[in-house]
Amino acid sequence: MLLAGRKIVLGVTGSIAAYKAAHICRLLRKEGAEVKVVMTASAVSFITPLTLSTLSKHPVMVDLSNDDATWNNHVELGLWADLFLIAPASANTIAKCANGLCDNLLNAVYLSSRCKVMIAPAMDHDMFLHPSTQINLNRLKSFGNILIGPAVGELASGLNGEGRMLEPEIILEHIVTFFASKGTLKGKNVLVSAGPTHEPIDPVRFISNNSTGKMGFAIADELVKQGASVTLVAGPNNLTIPANIKYIGITTANEMYNICIEEFAKSDIAIMSAAVADFTPEISADHKIKKSSGLNTILLKPTVDILELMGKLKKNHQFLVGFALETQDALNYGKEKMLRKNLDLIVVNTLADAGAGFGYDTNKVTLIDKKENVNSFELKSKTEVAIDIVNKIISLYNA
Repeated sequence: MLLAGRKIVLGVTGSIAAYKAAHICRLLRKEGAEVKVVMTASAVSFITPLTLSTLSKHPVMVDLSNDDATWNNHVELGLWADLFLIAPASANTIAKCANGLCDNLLNAVYLSSRCKVMIAPAMDHDMFLHPSTQINLNRLKSFGNILIGPAVGELASGLNGEGRMLEPEIILEHIVTFFASKGTLKGKNVLVSAGPTHEPIDPVRFISNNSTGKMGFAIADELVKQGASVTLVAGPNNLTIPANIKYIGITTANEMYNICIEEFAKSDIAIMSAAVADFTPEISADHKIKKSSGLNTILLKPTVDILELMGKLKKNHQFLVGFALETQDALNYGKEKMLRKNLDLIVVNTLADAGAGFGYDTNKVTLIDKKENVNSFELKSKTEVAIDIVNKIISLYNA
């Protein structure tokens, strides 16, 4: 999830595009963000607070005070947010923000916000081009607000022109890019490997393992959030490719070797979480092997140890992370592997722990660095484990 842990206030104003706020809210939640919604009174005419409350999982705030004499603390809300997104932003609200008017809760939150404000204008073409609107938009830019859009397209008036609010998916991309640009790994190239490899016996059979790639994909997601330029090299999987990464799909261990060695030369950090097959058939048959063939032995040969070779090729500026999934004596095997392969960090887990290992949405890991410092974590979602791993990498890399 690209926005896990991010806190976003969504401001909705009186525009026909307000109905799209539901989709924006849903996309933000799907990417892990916590969303609180503030609406103007006129926005309620276009979409109900109940809809946005259901999607955001928080009460929707419209007025400065409530019927029970309590008030909605705009100062607290402005301090809570990592980003204040106003989408759609009507010409009226834009004018109020540009000139410091504060006659509703949304504008009070705007004036109280210490976070960045992102504004997605939505209005008719002539309203958008009017000199007063352009002056207001330029003032908002001068305040440091981020303006996204509008797009050119069909408008509610029936005209076609500039003024249409950006589509929710495009708005999401802007938000993801915004948080990524603030990341501590901005400007760093990171290589991640994930998933299994398939070593063909014949055109229909292969040697593999139970890796799904979930852990590696979660790590790639978190790295993007931290601003890194990520290349994800993954074996066969059924996962959704994370946004904003370079994705390279492979099948065999030899293919992963060729791609990863090439990409490693361009990388500052490499995180090799893939479960690469240790052995591959000496001969892969061109046609399906029949049971009647009498074949009862398949000769295997070792695959190239990609991680060990990376450890030998590693330059001083590079940081190399390996994984070790064991069934017994996990810590000792992990330490030995880390030293033998010249790693900076190894992530160890064991099938002896319930909910850890292949196929689960959870994992339980221990991190060991090259000074043999050991950090053990409880069972967590793989998204949370990815955050722990990336945070550890950042602390060691910066040190």
